[in-house]
Amino acid sequence: MTQLYLASGSPRRRELLTQIGVPFTVVSAPIDETPLPGEAPAAYVERLAQAKAVAGFAHIDGAGVVLGADTTVVLDGQILGKPESREQALAMLGDLSKREHQVLTAVALTDGQRSISRCVSTTVRFRTISFEEALRYWDSGEPVDKAGGYAIQGLGAVFVSGIEGSYSAVVGLPLSETAELLEQFGVPCWQLQEGSAQR
Repeated sequence: MTQLYLASGSPRRRELLTQIGVPFTVVSAPIDETPLPGEAPAAYVERLAQAKAVAGFAHIDGAGVVLGADTTVVLDGQILGKPESREQALAMLGDLSKREHQVLTAVALTDGQRSISRCVSTTVRFRTISFEEALRYWDSGEPVDKAGGYAIQGLGAVFVSGIEGSYSAVVGLPLSETAELLEQFGVPCWQLQEGSAQR
């Protein structure tokens, strides 16, 4: 059986892979996530996913397949990263209020010989968010390390009035597309092993 490595520190991605029965080992993959000048959001997330997979592959011994992924929130063609302050988070939530935005998640796999990747776009619609509500949400601590300043699988779910596309992609990993890519590398879903190893 081909050994899969996950080049991500995201607990959401670990949970999603476990959900579809894929055993894996977590490897470190620190990269520079700064967007390039004029870089389109889809190109940005796909580049980062590929860079994480390559960086992760450099940390494994022997054969294996490494999965890297990246998720970003896009509003009016602009990337909304992780808020660096309360003011920035409140501004993001204010901009997202009563509007639609896109969540882009790219998945990349490499075995050192070949690399393949996919980018999935999901449209998320928010209801109106009051300033007081945004402030309470910030005080919960959840927006701090989340792209776009919210987590759809957490407390931020109350803001979502509609979604078109892959829910799991918004969480951090589009499971249908990920399963297809894994199959191409000989990594099937629904394996019987439980849990994952931390490296």
